[in-house]
Formats: sequence, structure tokens, C-alpha cells
Amino acid sequence: MSRELIERLYGAMNQGDGETMASCYAPDARFSDPAFGELRGSEPGDMWRMLTGRATDLTVELAEHEADEHRGSAHWIARYTFGPTGRHVVNDIRATFRFENGLIAEHDDRFSFHKWSRQALGLPGTLLGWTPLLRASVRRRARGDLEKFRAGEAT
Repeated sequence: MSRELIERLYGAMNQGDGETMASCYAPDARFSDPAFGELRGSEPGDMWRMLTGRATDLTVELAEHEADEHRGSAHWIARYTFGPTGRHVVNDIRATFRFENGLIAEHDDRFSFHKWSRQALGLPGTLLGWTPLLRASVRRRARGDLEKFRAGEAT
């Protein structure tokens, strides 16, 4: 069941279906990654709705995954154009999950922020991608965009 939930999540992402992705999460879910930090409750679902709604060329490869009824992991690769800069990104991500009642209760994505920032931001990412300053700036923008999306504003 949990393996199928992981497949459903990434299959929906590859199809640009943020609604189906959001339905994979428990109402009190927790998500974290280097770009957004920690999200809770309906925020993870809204993040996926926002990101898939903006994406013009997102493709997702679920390279490997495993799960039992309580925990799971996935290795997935996202390929897309980063909207603010128009630069192509290939992000190699490792995810861990905790499941409750057939839904994702906790989801943690890990990836190299420096490698991502070099691709997404170009020279500034190459020079500053290892610094907490750039990470904080990216997180502020990502969280601000999510807050606008949740408020119904166009971003």
C-alpha cells in the first residue's frame, strides 16, 4: 500500500497534478526540504499545487523506492526550468517518509542546495550557494510565494 502511495505521489507530480499529490498527505502532515524549510498541515499540499501549477516542463523520474506500512524512502530526479531565471535544473533528491492511516504523515526531501543553486541561479549560486545567506534568501522567497498562493494571489 505505501509503495503504491509513493508511486501515486511521483506519478501525479510527473503529470502536473498537484491535487492528487495533496491528497497523499495526512491533514497534519509535516514536509521539509532545503528550499522551503518545514511545512505543516495543508502547506505541503499547497506547495505541490503551486509548483505543479507553475511548471511548464517538469518531468519526474522515480529512480527507486521502498516502503512498508510505516516508513518509506525514494530516490527521485526532477528536471525542469527554474522560472525566475529560465535556467534548466536536474535535481537529484532523496526522500524519506513516515506513513499513518495510509497517508504521508512526514516527508523529508534532501538534495545538495549548492548543486541546485549553481544550476538554478547561475553565477550567484556558484559563488554563494554554500552560504547560509543564499539559502535563507531562497527560503524567504519560496515561503513568500507559498503565502501569496495560499492567499489566492498570483505569483
